[in-house]
Amino acid sequence: MARMRAIVALGKRLFLACPIAVAYLSPPGFAAPPPDADPALAPWFNSLRQPWTNALCCSMADCRPVQARVTDGHYEALIEGEWRTVPDHLILNRSDNPTGRAIACWTRQVGIMCFIRAPES
Repeated sequence: MARMRAIVALGKRLFLACPIAVAYLSPPGFAAPPPDADPALAPWFNSLRQPWTNALCCSMADCRPVQARVTDGHYEALIEGEWRTVPDHLILNRSDNPTGRAIACWTRQVGIMCFIRAPES
């Protein structure tokens, strides 16, 4: 009987702790789109899908225009003042980028989720 009470007590603690852990561990995106964001582009941003899961890259709020360069055959994106290597499997092969710039969908917790090259000039 004492063992059963201990299991029930543990279950209650886990039940209460899980929502807190999920809220804490869930990767939040940026609070809002950049101030100069064009709302007309929201459908394009919302169409971006992660290549390996087909899940959304997130939204216009998590994606930002970035400076990009190629170093040693790999893309790098300037994010928060730091050049970050873009893993090849996160590059979306899209030719319909209406922004005119490279785009990185990124959060501090997850890192780069998707990257879209700038249109060729």
